[in-house]
Amino acid sequence: MAERYSILIAEDDPKIAEIQRRFIERLERFEVVGISHTTRDASDMVDVLQPDLVLLDIHFPDGNGLQLLRQLRSSESPCDVIMVTAAKETDSLSEALRLGVFDYVLKPLVFDRLQQSLLQYLEHRSAMYSSGPELSQDLVDQLLPRKRQSDSSTKNNQTALPKGIDPLTLEKVKAVFADPNLSLSAEQVGENIGSSRTTARRYLEFLVGEQLLNADINYGTVGRPERFYHQRSK
Repeated sequence: MAERYSILIAEDDPKIAEIQRRFIERLERFEVVGISHTTRDASDMVDVLQPDLVLLDIHFPDGNGLQLLRQLRSSESPCDVIMVTAAKETDSLSEALRLGVFDYVLKPLVFDRLQQSLLQYLEHRSAMYSSGPELSQDLVDQLLPRKRQSDSSTKNNQTALPKGIDPLTLEKVKAVFADPNLSLSAEQVGENIGSSRTTARRYLEFLVGEQLLNADINYGTVGRPERFYHQRSK
């Protein structure tokens, strides 16, 4: 059985924390072991629960998430951290990177972005701990964040994807059309990949532009005509 990773959600807003919990429930190999709404509770929960990963906000009523992160690092806590925050200041990002965060995700949080981050975390852990006791330069390059980002945009010698097109989500959309006889609307594709209709349409129109899908207009339903997408004939 594949290893599962435990997550602590440290978020002061209970509603946002619940959204994060529900997002994580949709992903395999992750489980939420605790939710804290203050930095004090988060610190205690890290000590007791020993999570693999913390989704950490910056702004709390009793303190600052970056201060908690400094505390975790000074105490040599082995947990990894992904910042999930509305803090858009460059200084906040710079300090978080110096303190070794795995990723920095801006609010409002969307499922696609969290999924991308957690899938990259899985790849990172798998590469790190399945390589044996010694590192090679190739593995180091693979594990470094800068290298991961470079690889994701140039994989298979492809040109960089445009803004708003994530390679992981793009592959999921392509996989939906493995059946060449399938014809789906943006809403149906969104349901398949766990995203909104608007997000799905952005990826579908990109694939149409890349001449990988065709789009036909269906006038048979009540209301506005709807575009249906299908695999391009070869």
